[in-house]
Amino acid sequence: MENKLKIQIWSDIMCPFCYIGKRRMEEALHLFEHKDAIEIEWKSFELDASFIPSVEDNLIEHLAEKYRKDTDWAQTMVDNMTENARTAGLDFHFEKAVLANSHNAHRLLHLAKKHNLCNELEELLFKAYLTDGMDLNNLNTLSELGIEVGLEAEAVAQVLNSDAYSQDVKQEIQEANSIGVQGVPFFVFENKYAISGAQPATAFLQTLEKVWQEGQFDSKITLLNTTTDNSCDINGCE
Repeated sequence: MENKLKIQIWSDIMCPFCYIGKRRMEEALHLFEHKDAIEIEWKSFELDASFIPSVEDNLIEHLAEKYRKDTDWAQTMVDNMTENARTAGLDFHFEKAVLANSHNAHRLLHLAKKHNLCNELEELLFKAYLTDGMDLNNLNTLSELGIEVGLEAEAVAQVLNSDAYSQDVKQEIQEANSIGVQGVPFFVFENKYAISGAQPATAFLQTLEKVWQEGQFDSKITLLNTTTDNSCDINGCE
């Protein structure tokens, strides 16, 4: 196979399972014999595009209200998620989380994609929100993260102080809807097979090997692994 094996990943920075899924995919790639032939394209997905953040937001209370449960239930959910992340080598600190609208982060990711820095910025944004408790509503914070991965300060400022790439974000969400994406993370391999959710690394590795061995790609996507667990949708994370 001479061409790159392309993987498209729909995700949202606000989705903890997307970060876990990223790590498990990376674990699979580490074991994949042809990892140097992989091309990854990150795609935008907004779990709550209408969310208006407030300084008074509290994650536990937000989850309890969203699921119509009590705060003890929400705390248990967060503790379980933290332990799940630990199995992937991640250190989540939801007690520091600042709830955010991810639209501006997605716009910045499109700038990073243009300069082949999208994967690096995805990593920084996930870590900033889920581990470091940084405020991704703050344009200065986003600017600092963009510059940290190597984007030019002027280009970052032009994007964040305009509506640049907003249409691109919407277009990728529409694309997700058109292929039946209901939750993220959602991985599409060479537009042929798909995996939904933060599956074990073995599931990713098996799919990589299957696609590579077949070596012929078509435009019809077959969902190989799906679950209502280990993913986030517009109603929350399970």
